[in-house]
Amino acid sequence: MLVNDQCGRAGTGQSQQGYREQADMKGVVAMGVTDVAVDTTIDVAVAEIDEPGLDSTRFKLAFRNHAAGVAVVTADPGSGPVALTATSVFSVSAEPPLLVFSLSRMSSSTPFILAAETVVVHLLRSEDLALARLCSMSGADRFADTTAWERLDTGEPRFHSAHTWVRGRIVHLLDAGGSVVVVVHALEASTPGESDAESVHPLVYHNRQWHELSEISRIGE
Repeated sequence: MLVNDQCGRAGTGQSQQGYREQADMKGVVAMGVTDVAVDTTIDVAVAEIDEPGLDSTRFKLAFRNHAAGVAVVTADPGSGPVALTATSVFSVSAEPPLLVFSLSRMSSSTPFILAAETVVVHLLRSEDLALARLCSMSGADRFADTTAWERLDTGEPRFHSAHTWVRGRIVHLLDAGGSVVVVVHALEASTPGESDAESVHPLVYHNRQWHELSEISRIGE
């Protein structure tokens, strides 16, 4: 999973510690939100297994060669917009429409994403590489360029360059080791038309490098 490791909020002059305190005051408990309980069943189940797990180095090496689509997640818990780049986004159900992504506990953006009730998940094309880099860069102000983003009518921040995005409500949180798995119920989306789908070149992250999927990369039906 690729995520930024510093808080990606709009610059307001507050320290990161100040941001953490502000998030705590908004009801963030154990990296959760007040009205969505954090499910700890996975951590409990793993703790009860009397069997050694794969060491972290080999586990990470195995997944370095597993390509993943790139997304940017934005939200506003009420204290300002926040954004991060993630490669852990995937759909799990069409009816009801559910998507999932994970957040590292090491990311200072995590408490603010989890303090929000809703999020916008931008599914990036290769043309959106600059946005992916910006939202994965430590300490960068993702929202300094006010011409690059807007607020939806419902209040969430959205970047103009991403043609495909999904707005949804956080409905479940699941503790999983050093991460929190976030389940989102999709409420609305902007998607390319069927005729445009063939011309979309998704942005992919593989072996610590950015890649583009296109007709050249296709090897079969």
